[in-house]
Amino acid sequence: MRKSFTRRAPLALLAVGALLLAACGDDDDDNAAASATAEDSGAATTVPTAATASAAESSTAAGGPVKAAWIYVGPINDGGWTTAHDNGRKFVEAQMGDGVQTTYKENVPEGPEVAQVIDDLVADGNQIIFATSFGFGDAMKAAAAKYPDVAFEWATGDAPTDNMGIYYGAGEQANYLAGMSAGAATESNVIGFVAPFPIPEVIRHINAYTLGAQSVNPDATVKVVWVNSWFDPTNERQAADSLITAGADVIASGGDSPAPGEAAKAAGVAWTGYDSDQSTNFPDEWLTAAVYNWGPYYLKQIQAVASGTWAPDAYYGSIADGFTDIAPFGTRVTQATQDAITAKRQAIVDGSADIFAGPITDQAGAVKVAEGSSMPFGDQMTVNWFVAGVDGDPTGG
Repeated sequence: MRKSFTRRAPLALLAVGALLLAACGDDDDDNAAASATAEDSGAATTVPTAATASAAESSTAAGGPVKAAWIYVGPINDGGWTTAHDNGRKFVEAQMGDGVQTTYKENVPEGPEVAQVIDDLVADGNQIIFATSFGFGDAMKAAAAKYPDVAFEWATGDAPTDNMGIYYGAGEQANYLAGMSAGAATESNVIGFVAPFPIPEVIRHINAYTLGAQSVNPDATVKVVWVNSWFDPTNERQAADSLITAGADVIASGGDSPAPGEAAKAAGVAWTGYDSDQSTNFPDEWLTAAVYNWGPYYLKQIQAVASGTWAPDAYYGSIADGFTDIAPFGTRVTQATQDAITAKRQAIVDGSADIFAGPITDQAGAVKVAEGSSMPFGDQMTVNWFVAGVDGDPTGG
């Protein structure tokens, strides 16, 4: 299996455990736990590890800033995943000023090259290193064992170690809300989804998006085209064009580039993005997008390194704790639809709404989640089937 297929694979269930259930719970106590998780920003304890205590003491003794580094799988101007992470890095700089020195490496392939990049960043004195792709995992695990005095953070990782934390968030919640905007906007009842890879994360997001669309428009369908890439503007544009030709009057993105938005603009149809707010660049096509707010998490972890209190953990954020949300609405979204989405968002936050509550059937009509039940979190993280109303093959065929 190509490493890129696993770039944003789900967090390991055993590693995440109760923390994840708190972040995505469906009652008030669970959401209170999620808020508490947000306050901790993934730090389960304030006892310094040997790694961070050593790094912080060294920095303090030298009177210098904390040195923090990011490893990106794409370019910082991709308009999506990497842009969002780099905005988080810039947020840290703005908040900490001279107290931090940041650096980044972009367009790093998932594979052996990552190990050398990490070696170089450690040699440059970086005390905490964030890797923003699941495919960086093998190198990160090896580096964490090799450099016990460095703090490592692995986005979408599968398990923490003694000096490596993992972090991600419930983009499915925001995708449900984005789907509501698409369901209200479509007149053909065909929404085209440009999808990167057939992995549980993407399937989960498509299912949530479809359920959101159907909540306001039961006749809405979502047609999926796989592009087998996280960032390939040419193929993403071609996929979007083919979906528009097939009758889609709303285009949805699951990857990192704004190329599907360019296709929507050329055809005069609506668009929901992913990862980054593109409302100013596509004012006439834009509906909204699922976005992630990486900055506060990055800030918390770097400040913890500075104080010697950093500890590795498994963090899964949500709308309730501000880690994920939707981008501003575009002019195509009516006030009535905005009000409906805002009400549903609040219900998700307070726990009165569960986006994966039954009844839910799959494409073949089989009941996957019975009425009165909810899809277990573990099933959400490993889902390999599409809900009814999705036109596409969840295996990528």
